[in-house]
Amino acid sequence: MNVRVRSAAVHGIEGTLVDVEVDMYAGVGHFDIVGLPETAVKESRVRVLSTLRALGHRANSRWITVNLAPADIRKHGSLYDLPIAVGVLGCLEAFPAEALDQRMFLGELSLDGRLRPVPGVLPMVAAARERGITEVVVPRGNAPEAALVQGVRGLAADTLLDAVRYLAGLGGLEPAAPAVEPEGTGVLPDLREVRGQAHAKRALEIAAAGGHNLLMVGPPGSGKTMLARRLPSILPPLTDAESLEVTKIYSVAGLLRRRSGLVRTRPFRAPHHTASAVSLAGGGSFPRPGEVSLAHHGVLFMDELPEWRRDVLEVLRQPLEDGHVTISRASGACTFPARFMLVAAMNPCPCGFWGDPRHRCSCSPADVARYRARVSGPLLDRIDLHVEVPAVPFRDLARGEGLGESSASIRDRVLRAAGAQARRLSGTGVACNARMSPTQVREFCGVPPEASRLLEAAMERLGLSARAVDRILKVARTIADLDGAERLETVHVSEAIQYRLLDRRV
Repeated sequence: MNVRVRSAAVHGIEGTLVDVEVDMYAGVGHFDIVGLPETAVKESRVRVLSTLRALGHRANSRWITVNLAPADIRKHGSLYDLPIAVGVLGCLEAFPAEALDQRMFLGELSLDGRLRPVPGVLPMVAAARERGITEVVVPRGNAPEAALVQGVRGLAADTLLDAVRYLAGLGGLEPAAPAVEPEGTGVLPDLREVRGQAHAKRALEIAAAGGHNLLMVGPPGSGKTMLARRLPSILPPLTDAESLEVTKIYSVAGLLRRRSGLVRTRPFRAPHHTASAVSLAGGGSFPRPGEVSLAHHGVLFMDELPEWRRDVLEVLRQPLEDGHVTISRASGACTFPARFMLVAAMNPCPCGFWGDPRHRCSCSPADVARYRARVSGPLLDRIDLHVEVPAVPFRDLARGEGLGESSASIRDRVLRAAGAQARRLSGTGVACNARMSPTQVREFCGVPPEASRLLEAAMERLGLSARAVDRILKVARTIADLDGAERLETVHVSEAIQYRLLDRRV
């Protein structure tokens, strides 16, 4: 007897339907799985047979062949346990074969028949909707995720027996429902808590308004990390499309919290400087998203930037330029979205106190130059804002609460500037000033003659590249948007030039 059960696979962050074809006939006990299965899929045989024995079914005396089609897509993970077990029970006539029509199954089996959640359910259920499948049976832990896809009825099952009884018409399954976030979640740290550092806060505001990359340079303890962690509190909220895309990435990575719904807050990722290139860009035998993708539509914070290995830093070039990262393997290539804001922090020198009036720096100019040279020029060119974060004087630390500007008021200005960009860039496919093409820079960032002469002098004195000049103009456009100005003025260009700290001579 032959039975077909619908399941799915994930490629990148997109789902693809997979047919689990089960063929069974009497003979010497044999169980084979074909169709490019990896080790975890082949191990389904052991889990399925053990579960069937626990339910009182004997399949050891049958010749069973499972084909995962299409055979040119590599299958990985334990999500095929449930569809394979359902297919075997269909061959044993535990339920009518027509009960499988327009239904998809995903889930891992424990040895006693309980269902465990699996990663990647959201993109797989979305793929099921596109193919006209009306119901998806998933483990209860994946039910809130499955409920996010409109047009498909998600059903939560606790055990294999629950799913079989449902197919046999002997019981129902609970419909999946989106998760409700408890009150108090998503509260972000406030910029009001940061004393002093008005110049750095201004740079954060510009970065948030225009989607610009930011580098903060200052001695230890000056507040660089504290400032970076408060950047999400002034960023515009995720749109519905952005939220769904971020949730797909976290679903594939297996990082969605149990019983969680859509990711509604912008991601903030802060990997350690000892991280490898694979953990940053993504990879593995079956590629999974790395930190640059987990920070998609959010912030990637890289502390102690010169301490990162040079080959790891160079991984950032493609996603910073293109907004995606491609992982190539012998079996094929996967592309993950990676459009993030890079926020980096570093000391000005190896000892950390170069230029600090309160501490004596023990580094020579050559030491400082070598230290800064660990960050390549092409990478610095891709960072729009270089800002100095000096040590905070005691008079600022001694001030009482409530004197600093709150994240809410800064965010209001950011939202107004973002709205101006959206109207100006409508229909171009570009969401913010930082992503403008050279053609759009020429169209929207025209400068008056006096500002043009200032920019030319800065280019000659600082040795700026053409890319750096473009980025200065983009930053100037964002400053003008924050001021509510239609055209760029000299003051906007002048302020933007100030944010090229590391282009100056040591």
